[in-house]
Amino acid sequence: MYEWIGSMTANPKRLAQLSRWSGWIPRPCMLFLCGVLGVLLYAAAGRKLRSRILDNLREALGVEREKGRLHRLRLGYFQNLVITLYEIVLESKRLPGSAAWRFQIEGEDHLQEALQLGRGAIVYTPHEGNFFYYYWYLCQKYPCLTIATGGSSELRPLYDLFERMGCPGLDYDNTPPLELLRKLKKHLAGNGVVFILGDFWRPAFPVSRMFGKSTRSPDGAALLSIENQVPVIPFYGFREQGFRHRLVFEQPLHLYASYERKQRGEATLLLNRFMEQAIRKVPDQWFYWFNADERWGEEQMFSGTAKLKHDQETQLVPGAATDASEQQKTYTA
Repeated sequence: MYEWIGSMTANPKRLAQLSRWSGWIPRPCMLFLCGVLGVLLYAAAGRKLRSRILDNLREALGVEREKGRLHRLRLGYFQNLVITLYEIVLESKRLPGSAAWRFQIEGEDHLQEALQLGRGAIVYTPHEGNFFYYYWYLCQKYPCLTIATGGSSELRPLYDLFERMGCPGLDYDNTPPLELLRKLKKHLAGNGVVFILGDFWRPAFPVSRMFGKSTRSPDGAALLSIENQVPVIPFYGFREQGFRHRLVFEQPLHLYASYERKQRGEATLLLNRFMEQAIRKVPDQWFYWFNADERWGEEQMFSGTAKLKHDQETQLVPGAATDASEQQKTYTA
């Protein structure tokens, strides 16, 4: 999948020309064209990749889902991928001035209220919908910083494009860990917003759990929240219709009121539970179905205590703050 994205972004001059041409095409026609290209990509992907995506959907979402629905989700995944790449690569220059019709916003007051504490805020989200666009929206209104995977040559042009549009990011692969943490803390101390894509994966990350399976998840958001008393805003966005998106900010999680530093693994479980539920709402718009199986480890990798806590719906420790407890009920319903 990364190779295909790389082939789309390899020629900047050609992309600039295509961007100008696409601006003359009515958006309904472009949406139809992207849908057709999504079907062609589905066919060109090959049986092996299509079967892999279908198996990952079935494993994560449950065998109780009817077979026909899983097949529709798989096709929708390819179509959404094409539409999202079109938006990022060709349509992004037309983003300024389009937020009013392009984005429907829910709950942004939760973020604004969290920032009134003066300790910054962490906006926590999965790679769902057009997450590039959602970060751009936040950058237009708040001092923002995110963490990017600059080590991928295929994705690097996309990050560079949005950095030129005023969307700054730290390069996870080329920034020393202590320097990365120091810059994030400094940004939060200035009452900034840190946009964290929590389903980022590396084999060296701590063991956690998602979709009922062992995986490895970054615990940096939990660590920053607990150590610096920074509220976490669970957030997700999705394509609601055509090129229109809905952005949803949920009530803040004050993890520092419920967990200590040594319990950041449990706090990460709670955040994973939120991401899982966000993905289940629009499963065909999650980016990682093409390699989700690589993220799932052996069950023995996961400690028995932590597994029990997750299987008991990620219970918070006794004495948790009321707002965190109420939020957890939403993620375990």
